[in-house]
Amino acid sequence: MPTKIFVAAALLLGMIACNNSTDSSSTTTTDTAAAAAKTDSSSHEAMHHDTAAANITPLPAVPADAKVFFKNLKEGASVKSPVKVEFGVSGIKLDTAGPIVAGSGHHHLLVDAEDSIPAGTVVKKDSTHLHFGKAQTGTEVTLAPGKHKLTLQYADGIHRSYGAQLSKTVNITVK
Repeated sequence: MPTKIFVAAALLLGMIACNNSTDSSSTTTTDTAAAAAKTDSSSHEAMHHDTAAANITPLPAVPADAKVFFKNLKEGASVKSPVKVEFGVSGIKLDTAGPIVAGSGHHHLLVDAEDSIPAGTVVKKDSTHLHFGKAQTGTEVTLAPGKHKLTLQYADGIHRSYGAQLSKTVNITVK
């Protein structure tokens, strides 16, 4: 009898462990859009996420005169590391990450990455895609000697890119 209980308990624990595994094909993020996009059709939670994805506010329109720029870096500049980077924006409000507010957004700095991120795409967060969701207007980055590409990318409250219209790239050389 004790052997049957042990075997039953072991099987039960095995089933629970398998059921609680994570899907290795998905990534962890705190962005509402990414969380809403994750689906698993066999669960009630998935239906909630599907509904949330359908209810996300569309990407706000970009004001015609809006632009981002580097305040202190020019194309082809030679600089020393750490590199001070000052962000500029005009024609659209600087705001913190969080709620989606029309006519506002915040900066992201892409280091040796793409020239812009397609409009509506969530800016990933890694060592080459830096987020400034507290409405910061500058930073310092440590770069190895050589040529580097820096891109400012503006995004909405949930880090969705406003696209090429609100991006600016400069190529610099670190001495």
